[in-house]
Amino acid sequence: MRCSLLFGAACAVLLSAGLPAPLQARELPAATPAHGVVGIEDRHLDPEFWVRQLAEPDAVLLDRAAIHARNVDLLRRDPTMHDLRALPATLSGTQVREWITGLSQRPDRALFDVDGRAIPEATIEGVMASLALDAIPESQPTRLGLVVHRADLRTFPTSLRVFSRQGETDIDRFQESALFPGDPVAIAHRSANGEWLFVVSPRYAAWIEARHVAEGSVEQVLGYGERTPYRVVTGGEVQTVFTREQLAHSELSLDMGLRLPLADAPLDQPVNGQHPYTSWILDLPLRNADGSLSFAPALLPKREDTAADYLPLTEANLIRQAFKFLGERYGWGHAYNGRDCSGFVSEVYRSMGIDVPRNTRDQSKSPALQHTLFGDGDADKRAAAVKALQVGDLVYIPGHVMMVIGHVDGKPYVIHDTNGGSMHGRDGKVRSLKLNAVSVTPLLPLMFNDSDRYVDRITSIVRLRSR
Repeated sequence: MRCSLLFGAACAVLLSAGLPAPLQARELPAATPAHGVVGIEDRHLDPEFWVRQLAEPDAVLLDRAAIHARNVDLLRRDPTMHDLRALPATLSGTQVREWITGLSQRPDRALFDVDGRAIPEATIEGVMASLALDAIPESQPTRLGLVVHRADLRTFPTSLRVFSRQGETDIDRFQESALFPGDPVAIAHRSANGEWLFVVSPRYAAWIEARHVAEGSVEQVLGYGERTPYRVVTGGEVQTVFTREQLAHSELSLDMGLRLPLADAPLDQPVNGQHPYTSWILDLPLRNADGSLSFAPALLPKREDTAADYLPLTEANLIRQAFKFLGERYGWGHAYNGRDCSGFVSEVYRSMGIDVPRNTRDQSKSPALQHTLFGDGDADKRAAAVKALQVGDLVYIPGHVMMVIGHVDGKPYVIHDTNGGSMHGRDGKVRSLKLNAVSVTPLLPLMFNDSDRYVDRITSIVRLRSR
C-alpha cells in the first residue's frame, strides 16, 4: 500500500546487470564513509548544494491554471479519489457497505502485538463486530464534517496496533493514513461503540476517531477550503501558539500543504488573551460538545513557515520543500506524527497546490498523471528513462516511491522516506542500512534484495511538470 517491507522493508534501487555502462554502479568509492551510506557526503545533505546545480532553479514548471486543471482532472478520472461535491444527497446502504468492506476485510494471516504475542481470535472477532455492518440503514442523508486535529485513519475502528511478525514494532497493519485540521470528509457510518466514524475524504476512506470530526453543513464544510484570504503551511510542521482560553487550538500541529483561511477579526484586539500583531489569525474548525462544527480564531506566529499562497512549482522549491523533512523518522501510514514514502511526496507537492493519490500503487498508475510504466524485460527502456530523470520526477518500485533531486557525476540522486535501504559494503556483500527516515541517497547503489537492484524493479516514473 504505502512503502513495502521488501528486503527488510521499504526502499532501495539499483540497475540490472544488462543496463548500459553509463548506468552501471560498477565502482565502489575509494572509501566507505563512516555512516555507511555510499555516495553521500555532508554537502549532499544541504538543499542548496542541489539548487546551485540547476540551470533555471526558479523557472515555473507548471502554472497555477494548469495545476488547477490537473487537480480537477485527477478528481474526475482517478477512481481512488472522491469528489465530495459530487456525492448524492442520500447515501445508499449498498454504497456505504462497499466502502467499508472494501477496506475492513477480516485478516487472513497471523498478527502479533507490539510485544510479539499472537492476537487472539476472540480479539479479531471483536474487531469485526465493531464494524456494525448490520446497523447500516438502507439509505441515509449524506453528512459532512471537518477534521479538527491531525488524526489517524485506521483499517478498523480500533487503536489496537498489530504486526505481521514477531519482533516488528513499526509497521502497524491497521494503520492506513492520516487526516489534518480542515480536511473535509463525508461521514458514512459509526462503529458499534460509537467512538469511531467511517469517513470518506477526497483521497482516502477509512475509520477515524469521532472526537476528531465536527459535523457541519455543505457550505461550512466544502466552503472552508475555498475561503480567502488564507495561509498555506510551507514548513514540514508548524504550531499555533499555546492558549489556555481555547485548549482545542493550543499548540495545534499543522502539516505541510494545509490551506487555512484567515479569521475576519480585528487586528488590534487580543485573540485568546494575546495581541495578534506578531501572528496570523487563523479561523480553525472546532468540535462542539454535541459534535457539531463551529469555528474559532487561533494564532499562528509569523515566524512559522507559511505563505500567502501555494508556492510556485519550481525545481528549487521542490528540493527545498523536500529537505524540510530530512531526518524525520519514517512513519508508516503517517504514524509517529510523521509520514511514509507516498505521504512524503504528497505533502511536498501539496505545498505547491498539486494533488496526487494517497498510496504508491495509485500514484504510480493514475490515469490523470503523466507516467511511464515498465514491465518485465524492459531493461533498455528503464536505462533510457533513468538517464532522462529530472528534478521532481517520482520513481516507483513495488511499494515505494522516491523523488529525484539531481545528479552527481551524471548519476541520479533521490530523496525518499524509507524504513529500509540496502547497499553493497566494501566487502561486496549487501548490508541493510535501516535508514528509517527521510533520506538522501544515490539511486544506483540501492539494492532491492540480495540480487536485484532498485533500477531492476522500477515499475513507473511519474512526471508532474510540463517542461
